[in-house]
Amino acid sequence: MTGEGATSPAAEPSEPRAEEPDADRLRGLTAVLAEVPGRSRSGVKAALHRVRGGLALALQSGAAAGLAWFIAHDVIGRPTPFFAPIAAVITLASSVGQRLRRTAELVVGVAIGIGIGDTLILLIGSGPWQIGLIVVLAILVATAVGGGTPLVIQSASSAVLVATLTAATGLPWTRFFDALVGGAVGLTVMTILLPLNPLTVVRRAADPALRALADGLHRVAAGLADRDVEEVEAALAGLRAAEGTFTAFAAAVTAASENVAFAPARWRTRGALAQYVDGASQITYALRNSRVLTRRVITGLNDDEPVPPVLPTSIGLLGDAVELLREAWAKGAEPVAARERALRAAAESGRAYDEGVGFSGGVVVAQVRTTVADLLRASGIEHAEAPRLVRRAVGWHDRPRAQRKSTGRTHTGASGRGPS
Repeated sequence: MTGEGATSPAAEPSEPRAEEPDADRLRGLTAVLAEVPGRSRSGVKAALHRVRGGLALALQSGAAAGLAWFIAHDVIGRPTPFFAPIAAVITLASSVGQRLRRTAELVVGVAIGIGIGDTLILLIGSGPWQIGLIVVLAILVATAVGGGTPLVIQSASSAVLVATLTAATGLPWTRFFDALVGGAVGLTVMTILLPLNPLTVVRRAADPALRALADGLHRVAAGLADRDVEEVEAALAGLRAAEGTFTAFAAAVTAASENVAFAPARWRTRGALAQYVDGASQITYALRNSRVLTRRVITGLNDDEPVPPVLPTSIGLLGDAVELLREAWAKGAEPVAARERALRAAAESGRAYDEGVGFSGGVVVAQVRTTVADLLRASGIEHAEAPRLVRRAVGWHDRPRAQRKSTGRTHTGASGRGPS
């Protein structure tokens, strides 16, 4: 028999089980481990893709370095021509589109470094502080003559090599000659012996740029349809970040044009390459006009302007047109489908204007039309013909200009429609 204040063990409140947090952690760990194989496979795939992309340059550089040493050492008779393979590799590894300039800067950098190094070693001897002083002066002189990064780096590194290996390198003019041999070998390998396929290089650069633009436009369209300002702002951030990929695309086009001009083995790619060369600047204009369009979409949503359903549709069709253009360029085909989709975007924007838009909506419509013209020109349409096709698609080719200005703008009146 128990007392009044006693409680039965069965009536005691049960304590939370300690296993539950552990079970939650175990489930979380299991989920993470389940994702690891997929992430690992994607990581390996990405690494293999990068290796494949850099394989051609690696083969070029290896062949150029070996050939430069052979010519300088075995053919010419230089005992230790270390500048020859260095110059060959730097020539090939320099940024695309500037190889000839980089080669000239390399040779000038070698001359500056060797001249300063030999002169100061002769006057003040060698040692830690002498090496530091030589590097400082070499960089200052290279900067003063207006050299770029390769010239500055090569001046400093040449001065260091002269200061530390001066007893074993021979006369200064021989080191300068080694750099000439290496630069010439690098250019020969690049243009004649193992020229890169310029079309492959440009396609790899164009693909992420066009994908970024198409994805950005699709996100803008989705955000506008849902009146989701945050989504449109995220799309704008992506379009701004895409500027780097478009810069790389333009540089690849410049490098490819140089490669085709100097490499007879790649002359047959000129036709397919012309699509990228002719369209690169226009597709960059399309990116910038798309950013203007996106900023106006944000303003219109913040101002609570009316959004006709066909307006986000027209922006989505713009994204489709960019994607179709990317696919056509990759196949070397005529981008007929891209043109058709772009003109549909223009037509839908015209419908949106007729249904009624606010001030920012009118700017969005204008930017859709301008971007469509950019895409048409990128696809090969003549410059003057593109706006005529846009006007015809919108239905304004035979409309008086005064009538165009008097329709399609809204104000906050009783009817909700009318001239602004």
